[in-house]
Amino acid sequence: MKIVVENRIPYIQGILEPVAEVVYLPTSEITLAAVRDANALLVRTRTQCNEALLAGSRVRFIGSATIGTDHIDLGWCRAQGITVCNAPGCNAPAVAQWVFAAIGRWMHCRDISDARGLTLGVIGVGHVGSIVARWGEQLGFKVLLNDPPLGVGCMLDHLLEQSDIITIHTPLTRDGQWPTWHLIGEPQLQQMQRCRLLLNAARGGIIDEAALTGWGGDLAIDCWEHEPHLNPAVLQRAIVATPHIAGYSIEGKQRGTAMMIEALNRHYGWQLPVPHIAAPALGSDQVTLQGIMHSFDPMPLTTQLKSDSTQFESLRNTYSLRHEYQQ
Repeated sequence: MKIVVENRIPYIQGILEPVAEVVYLPTSEITLAAVRDANALLVRTRTQCNEALLAGSRVRFIGSATIGTDHIDLGWCRAQGITVCNAPGCNAPAVAQWVFAAIGRWMHCRDISDARGLTLGVIGVGHVGSIVARWGEQLGFKVLLNDPPLGVGCMLDHLLEQSDIITIHTPLTRDGQWPTWHLIGEPQLQQMQRCRLLLNAARGGIIDEAALTGWGGDLAIDCWEHEPHLNPAVLQRAIVATPHIAGYSIEGKQRGTAMMIEALNRHYGWQLPVPHIAAPALGSDQVTLQGIMHSFDPMPLTTQLKSDSTQFESLRNTYSLRHEYQQ
């Protein structure tokens, strides 16, 4: 039994060794030749799991220690009999922490002292969006929701027209009944006359960044359309600009690894130990804006990224994991 593991997955070394030969590789070295004789592959979002990587290999299990699967060709894997698992919701409290730290910073910059009177529009009400909505109501925002696949909330047009702040928490999809690629483009931005702040900590490509040049509101962005190559005009406009680290918490990484180990145990009938996580998966029950801002300050990273956007990958890869907000 051989397992290839992307070497930046934390909290996993030593767990798999009792049952398999384990090879830890950087993303750039996870190639067709490297995985050809592997039975399982464990990755993050930077490894594209598709025919080009896996054709002719022995891989029959892919685990992604992340919430998304847009880096995996699910249809091809299904046709090849490859089991795919991800870690939905593993970093949801951390992303919600980023959202309100960014909103708090924006409120400070724009001399807004009270959330009451502001409408927060949440597009996508899954693991992350549901926490954002709950915390938003606690903090005094009027909250509008939109999630057609879940049958939740109002029409998107109404949310776009009535929200002062809009934050997006959908997967990135290009087909199906509700595709999200360029969900926010020029037509939607024209509807957002009331919106003063647009946030994206979901996936790059959900916002058509080229269209932002004609929109006058403020931006807070963690996920960029053409990562790691950033639109310089959008970068400099953003009040908060971070290198795709919104979900990078200690507890979120522990959950992601734990969910992969649990999936491996189910798939192979193993009983490997699962890392313990000392924080609630649904986030803190009670929050304050001051507490969230104290727990995470995105501005040092914003300054670094704006000073040199070519640091994107190095800033992301060397980011010191933070703790999630806990009251």
